[in-house]
Amino acid sequence: MSSLTPEGENSLETIVVPRSSDLGGFEVRRALPSAQRRSIGPFVFLDEMGPAIFPAGAGLDVRPHPHIGLATVTYLYDGSIVHRDGAGNVQTILPGEVNWMTAGRGIVHSERSSPQSRRAEQRIFGLQLWVGLLKADEETDPGFVHYGREAQPVIEGEGVRAQLVAGSLFGRTSQVKTLSPLFYGDIQMRAGSRLELPADYEERGAYLVQGTVEVDGQVFEPGRLLVFKAGCAVTLRARSDARFAVLGGEPLDGPRFIWWNFVSSSKDRIEQAKDDWQRNRFGQTVPGDETEFIPLPPPRA
Repeated sequence: MSSLTPEGENSLETIVVPRSSDLGGFEVRRALPSAQRRSIGPFVFLDEMGPAIFPAGAGLDVRPHPHIGLATVTYLYDGSIVHRDGAGNVQTILPGEVNWMTAGRGIVHSERSSPQSRRAEQRIFGLQLWVGLLKADEETDPGFVHYGREAQPVIEGEGVRAQLVAGSLFGRTSQVKTLSPLFYGDIQMRAGSRLELPADYEERGAYLVQGTVEVDGQVFEPGRLLVFKAGCAVTLRARSDARFAVLGGEPLDGPRFIWWNFVSSSKDRIEQAKDDWQRNRFGQTVPGDETEFIPLPPPRA
C-alpha cells in the first residue's frame, strides 16, 4: 500500500544514488553533495564509510587535513577510529558514540585505526556528515566534543528503535550541542514495522544503511538517500530488518560553496583557506601525528 499524503501526493521529492570511490581498499559512498541535492537542512555532506574489513596489521589512515566553516559529525556502526586534532584532542570513537568537531575558522585533524585495533582483523562501518555553520558562526573558535550513548535519547516503539544522535525529534532532544535547528537519528526497524517521520522541519531525508524500506509503494535497497517533500506526511515501512539514518533541519542562511574540505558562504574565504594550507599557515600540528599530511589537491580541470 502506498504511503500517500491526505491530498494523495507522494512524499518523495528525489532519490539520490551515491557515487562510490575506493580509497585503497576502503569504499566510500558520497550522497551529499550531489547533482540532485546539494544539502538537506544544514547537512551539506554525507559519506558512508565501508563496511570494510581490514586484515591484521592494516587499518584506516586518514592523514592530517584541514577544515573550515563546518562541523563534522562521525557516527560508527562497527569498529573504532582514533581522532586527533590540532587543539590536542585525542579520542577513540566506538559504535553508537558521536564525535562532533566544529572547524569554525579552521582546524586540522586526522582519523586512524589505533595500534591495538590493528593487531587483529577489524571491520569499520559508519557515517560522516558535515553540518554547514550559519554565517555568524563560520569564523567561530574551533572545538571538539565526544558524546557517549548516554547523551542520546532512545525512543522505542513497536519494532522500532530510534537513537537521537543530535537535535530534536519525536518529542525528545539530544544532549549533543548544535549551532542550528536540526535532527539526526539512527533508526533500527524490525521487518513489518513502520515509522511516521514528523514534518517538524522544512527539509528531511533518510539514508538507507541495511535492509529494505518501502516509501510511497516503492521499495529501496541500502545506499539510497531519500529526500522528502516539505510538509508531507512520511511513512517508512520495513520490508526486512532495516537500519537507516534520518536527518534534516532548517536550511542554512544562503548558499554554501564547498571545495575539498572547506565550506563557506564566501568563495574568497575558500581561496584564502586553500592558500593557507598550501603555505602552511593554518598554524596547527596534530600531536602524535606530526609527520604526515594530505596536500592540497590540484586545481580542477
